[in-house]
Amino acid sequence: MSLTSLLVPISLPLASLFAIPMLSSWSTSLNLVFFSLTWTTLALSYSPLQLELFGPLVLRTILFLLPSALFLLFDLLIPSLAVELKAQGEYGLPGRQKGGGRKVRRVVAWSVVNVLLVVGMQAGIEWLVTDVLRMRSLLHIKGSGWSLNHLPNPWTLFKHFSIGLVTRNILQYYIHAHLLHTSGPLTSMHLSWHHSISVPYSFVAAYDHPLIHILHRFLPLYLPAILFRFHILTYLLLLALTSLEDTFVYSGYSILPSTIMLRGMARRCDAHMMTAGEGNYGPLGVLDWVNGTTVGGDVVDDFKA
Repeated sequence: MSLTSLLVPISLPLASLFAIPMLSSWSTSLNLVFFSLTWTTLALSYSPLQLELFGPLVLRTILFLLPSALFLLFDLLIPSLAVELKAQGEYGLPGRQKGGGRKVRRVVAWSVVNVLLVVGMQAGIEWLVTDVLRMRSLLHIKGSGWSLNHLPNPWTLFKHFSIGLVTRNILQYYIHAHLLHTSGPLTSMHLSWHHSISVPYSFVAAYDHPLIHILHRFLPLYLPAILFRFHILTYLLLLALTSLEDTFVYSGYSILPSTIMLRGMARRCDAHMMTAGEGNYGPLGVLDWVNGTTVGGDVVDDFKA
């Protein structure tokens, strides 16, 4: 059986699962009913391994790879218009940076490889735990005690989502600041890969040495999820949020959906890349503000602007 024949039947329901609340004009109650029915259908139709493989794959494709590709095509095909939207002007155009088109192709290729690597790694861990070791899944996937629809308890979802968001930001900050920007082989790999790009565009978020990508991008989100045994829907919501964050924060555009958080995060990301990592190590900027590692405007300035 081909990958396409496996992916299509599950990707459409998964896409509709997250699209219904965002795109429909129905009431909140109806949205919740259809969300519940869609997830129940998925949970009953597919194995935990399939859900843990294709759920992250579909989200990363729809919310990161495809938008990043569209942004890149826009930058490359209509540079005269794109330059007006770039925060760094002409310097922010991917094709005008050092290495030109060849470098862009390398960034795109390795970004896709890294996305597939961590999705495959997560599925491999799930297979090892459930099929080989015969243990329960690391994420809570089925059998929720809340009604019969396999959805997580709302309070638990909110609690775990908050824990995941906070721990991910803490881990990313300290890994980034103390392992990737000090000295040693990890720093050398990070600088020669990720920081070979001076001004970011969306694909750069996933462009790094595969080992560094796992350490810096995958583990800070995945480790808290398995430590607290998040419901897979909670994990997928976190993954959806961080995928959109990568797409917009690294886009290089000055016009973003949020005038406060995303714009400040994007500005600090630009400063981090343009200074080769002199500061701005955390996604939100809070720990940079606390530890005095902010370059340029800090998170407090975001709310004053």
